[in-house]
Formats: sequence, C-alpha cells, structure tokens
Amino acid sequence: QVHLVESGGGLVQAGGSLRLSCAASGSFFSIIGMGWYRQAPGKQRELVAGAEYADSVKGRFTISRDNAKNTVYLQMNSLKPEDTAVYYCAAEALLEGGGSPVDYWGQGTQVTVSS
Repeated sequence: QVHLVESGGGLVQAGGSLRLSCAASGSFFSIIGMGWYRQAPGKQRELVAGAEYADSVKGRFTISRDNAKNTVYLQMNSLKPEDTAVYYCAAEALLEGGGSPVDYWGQGTQVTVSS
C-alpha cells in the first residue's frame, strides 16, 4: 500500500506562487511515476503535470521529484483564477511481492487564486 500526503495548498492572489508537495509512504517496492492532477468545481479531473504538462500551465508550473524522499513537488508561478481547483497527487507503484503497477491518489489540497 502507498499513502500519499499533499501539502502546500492555500489562497493566493493572481500572479502569485505556491509550491505543492506530495510525499509517498508505506510498503512498496518502488514508485514508478508521480504526477499532479486537478479538479475544479463542475469539471472533470485533468492532468496538470507528469510526463507532460497541460497546455494551460506550460511555462508557469514545474514538476520535480526527490526520489530519495519519494516526494514530488509542483512549483506554480504566475497563478491565475482559473487555476483554482483541488490538486491531487498521483503515484504509480510496484508493490512488494510483485504484480502489475498500482495507481494511488492523495486526498487533495485546495488551491484558490483570487483575482
């Protein structure tokens, strides 16, 4: 099992910055990949950053990972009101004992950008 804990969300004015963190813990063999998704009210969950970036955040958001800490970060700059959403961390993990990769989700962290 993998437990993902996000932090760093909050309220920020347009043009500001936030840095989200997501730490993975639990019993697993390895974390294959980690990424960030978001879901705004009334909208579907969408990929923000992982192997690629959503077009809407390119040039403003940067994903990075500390493999030693099993932690992924999302640096968000030049935030816009339309970035307001619940941001979710996702991880694909290989569990101890083998088997196919398993996907896990964090509980989400709210990001609100005021105009």
